[in-house]
Amino acid sequence: MADTTLGSGIDAAADRVASLFARIQDALAGWRTAILAGAGETSGPAELDDRVGALVLPSLEEDDPLLVGAGFIAAPEFAGGSELHFSWWLGPLEDNPVLGATTGPTKLDLAARSYSDYLRDFRSLEWYRVPQSTHRTHITGPYVDHLCACDYIVTVTSPVERDERMIGVVGVDVYVKRLERELLPAMLRAGGPLALVNESGRVMVSTDPAVVVGTVLDAATAAVPCPGTPFLLVPTT
Repeated sequence: MADTTLGSGIDAAADRVASLFARIQDALAGWRTAILAGAGETSGPAELDDRVGALVLPSLEEDDPLLVGAGFIAAPEFAGGSELHFSWWLGPLEDNPVLGATTGPTKLDLAARSYSDYLRDFRSLEWYRVPQSTHRTHITGPYVDHLCACDYIVTVTSPVERDERMIGVVGVDVYVKRLERELLPAMLRAGGPLALVNESGRVMVSTDPAVVVGTVLDAATAAVPCPGTPFLLVPTT
C-alpha cells in the first residue's frame, strides 16, 4: 500500500501506469504471435516488411497515436541476409532536424542514415541484448533518440523466439512527453510530488519540477510498485 501521507491517489496513479503499459504489452504479444505464426512463410526482407507493416501500421495511423515508432528488428539469419533488418515504421513526427515534419507513418530507411553505423553491432545494444539474455520484455530509456525522433523516448522490446532461439525483437517507441500526457493527471492527484522511475531508478515522468527526466533516484522505502511493470512511483519529498 501507498504511503498514507500521499493519500490513496498514489495507488490510482500506479494502476494508471500499469494499465498503460499493459496496453503496450498486449500489442507486443499479439504482434509476436503473428510473426511467429508466419515465420515459415517469410522468404525475404520484402515479405517480412509486408507482414510486419500490416501488424503495426494501424496503431501508428490512429488519431493521436500513443506510439511514435513500432516494428520488428530481425536477426540476420532470420531476414535472410548478413546484417540486421529493420522492419520498422515511424508515426507522424513533429519537425526535427533528421526528418522534418511528417503527417503519416513512414518506413525507417537505414541506408539514408549515414550516422547509423553503430547499429551494425546491434546485439550489444540494450533494447536487443537484454531481451535476448532474459527472455523477457524490456524497457530501454528514457533516452534521446538521435536516429529518428530527436527527442526523449522510451523503447519497449520483447523477444521473438523460435526453437529456443531469438529470431529478433518486436518493439515500440513512445515519446516521454506522450507518457507525461497519459500519466501526469493521475500522478498530480496523488497528493504530493512523485517521480515514475524505471528498474534502474531513472526518472521517466515527474510531477516535481526539481526532478527532471533522466535523473537517477534511489528507490525510497515509500516507493509504490506499478503492478505488472518494473516501475516504481517514488515520492520526491
